[in-house]
Amino acid sequence: MRFPWRIRPEGLEVRVRVTPKGGRDAIDGVEALSDGKPVLKVRVRAAPEDGAANEGVRRLLAKALRLPASAVSLEAGATARLKTFLIAGEGEALARDIAALTGR
Repeated sequence: MRFPWRIRPEGLEVRVRVTPKGGRDAIDGVEALSDGKPVLKVRVRAAPEDGAANEGVRRLLAKALRLPASAVSLEAGATARLKTFLIAGEGEALARDIAALTGR
C-alpha cells in the first residue's frame, strides 16, 4: 500500500478519513479506501458542526507531530469525511514522523 501523504515543497500533504464524534481524539493508522487509495484514519470527539471536527483534526495532527496548530491547514474537504491537510515544514522529516506514528 502506498502512503496517504505526499511531500511538497512547502511541507507534507496528508489525505485523512475523519470519524467525527468518535469518542476520543486519535490517529488510528492507515487504511485503503475501496478504490485502493490510502488514507490516514483519524477520529475526533468534536461533532461535524461549524468546522469543529476540522479544527479537532488540525489540532490533533499538530499535537501528534509536536508542531504549533498554525502549521496545519485544511486544503480540501471542509464538509466531507475525506479531507486533505497541509502540514508546513520540512516534508521529509514530517513524513518520517507521521510514518512512525502510524507504524509504517
